[in-house]
Amino acid sequence: MANKTSKKPAKVAKKAATKRVTAKAAKQRKTATRSSARKPTKAAAKKPPAHHAMPKASATKTKSPAVAAKPALLSGGNPQIAKDYGDAPVQAYIAAMPGWKRDVGLRLDALIVRTVPGVHKAVKWNSPLYGVEGQGWFLSIHCFTKYIKVAFFRGMSLRPVPPGESKSKDTRYLDIHEDDPLDEAQLAAWVKQASQLPGERM
Repeated sequence: MANKTSKKPAKVAKKAATKRVTAKAAKQRKTATRSSARKPTKAAAKKPPAHHAMPKASATKTKSPAVAAKPALLSGGNPQIAKDYGDAPVQAYIAAMPGWKRDVGLRLDALIVRTVPGVHKAVKWNSPLYGVEGQGWFLSIHCFTKYIKVAFFRGMSLRPVPPGESKSKDTRYLDIHEDDPLDEAQLAAWVKQASQLPGERM
């Protein structure tokens, strides 16, 4: 009987110890699982967050293009335009013509274009020039303080001869003042005649 009694407590103690070891191991496994869930793997650490996948829109505001400087006005209010060929420099000259002269400039340019389809244009010596390819320039415009001067380079060959005299034997002028009526029919006739004559080579 004594032997059986002594064996029983030993068995119970052994069972209790095993249970404690099992519980401790389970607790360690649980702690390790939580730690691994919190700590990312090396591969996960290298992967950038999803919000870095697309670049952010720039916060810098787009600046509006610089406004081109207005051409300076030379003596007599004549616009200073760089030498160039085509319609663009002529339109820049007309846009810079001061006051009432701008409207007259627009009317003159439109009349010339209507009268001589395909007319060639340029700005040289701060004056718009009009010509025909292969024939040279037949007309120019220039601003003065109180009037616009239209120069016909073969004016002496026009009929009737334009009224303004010139130091050049061939050139004649038409001066247009602010309150002068513009005889567009006569002007168109001079432009057409001038475009059919040999022009100036400049």
